Amino acid sequence: MRIGMIGLGKMGANMTERLLKGGHEVVAYDLSAAALEAASKKGAETATTLAELAGKLTPPRAAWVMVPAGAATDKTVEELAGLFDAGDVIVDGGNSNYKEWVHLVSSLEASGVGFVDAGTSGGVWGLTEGYCLMVGGTKEAVAVVEPALVTLAPEGGYAHVGPVGAGHFVKMVHNGIEYGIMAAYAEGLNILKHADAGKTKLATDAETTPLRQPELYRYDLCLPDIAEVWRRGSVIASWLLDLTATELLKEPSLTSYAGRVSDSGEGRWTIKAALDEAVPASVLSVALYERFSSRGNADFADRVLSAMRHEFGGHVEKAA
Repeated sequence: MRIGMIGLGKMGANMTERLLKGGHEVVAYDLSAAALEAASKKGAETATTLAELAGKLTPPRAAWVMVPAGAATDKTVEELAGLFDAGDVIVDGGNSNYKEWVHLVSSLEASGVGFVDAGTSGGVWGLTEGYCLMVGGTKEAVAVVEPALVTLAPEGGYAHVGPVGAGHFVKMVHNGIEYGIMAAYAEGLNILKHADAGKTKLATDAETTPLRQPELYRYDLCLPDIAEVWRRGSVIASWLLDLTATELLKEPSLTSYAGRVSDSGEGRWTIKAALDEAVPASVLSVALYERFSSRGNADFADRVLSAMRHEFGGHVEKAA
C-alpha cells in the first residue's frame, strides 16, 4: 500500500524502513531536513508540508502519525483531518492518552475520515523484530491500513482490540506493567549485588541495626552470569531481561548510568484508570513512585523523617 509517515524519529524512521522493506510505498514528512534525506536514501518519497504529503497519497489515503504525544500530535492530526476526505484514515502510533481522542471522534465521524489509534511497542528493535501493535478504531478504518499493520508487526503481533481509544488504553496498561516488571528485576538484582554484606565491617552503635548473621552474606556474585542463565529456561525470562543482561555484560557496575528514571506518562494514566475502576494496582503504583524517588523527589520527605527522629529521640544523622 501507499502510506504517509509523519515523524521520523527513532521509531518513525525505523517503521518507514520496515514498511519499505515490506514492499510498501512511503511518503515521509518531518521538520528535519536531515531526517527527510535519510528516509529518501532508504527509498521513501518525501514531503516538506502536510499538504504536500496529502497530495502525494492515493485514495483511500492513509497517514501514520509518529510524533511526541501531546500538543504536537493533536495539532498534526487536526491539520491532517482538514486535508483528508471521507474514507481516508489517520493513524496515531504514539503514546497518546486514550482520553484525548474522545473529543476528536465525533468531528472525524462527521467528515467521514477514519481514525486508528495504534499502541506501538518494540522500541529500537522493532525494525528487525517487528512491532507489537494494539489497535483501536472501526473495522472499516482498520481494514484500510491492515496491510501496513501486518508488515510492521511480527506474525500474530497485532490485534484490533476495540473502538477508537482502546488501542492506546491497552498500550497504557502495557506500559504500566512494564514499570512493574522493570522494578522487580532492578530490586532483585540489587539484593544479589549486596549479597556480600557480611564481608563488610559495619559500625556498631545505637543508630545502626547490626547484621545478625554476617556469615550468611558472603557471596561475590557475578550479575552478568546470573542474568544470562536466567534467560535460558527460567520462568522469569523475558525480552526486558535480555536487554538487562546485554547492559550488564557491557558494564557490570552500570556506573555510566546515574539512576535517574523518567516516566513519560503512561504509568500515571494506568494508576488513574485503576483508581477510577476501583481496581488495586499496588505493584504498578510502587514502581511509579520509585521512579519519582530516583529523581530526587523523595529528598525532602527523607529530611523530614530525619528531623523527626532527631526531635523525638535525639538521633543524629550518620554520614553516608
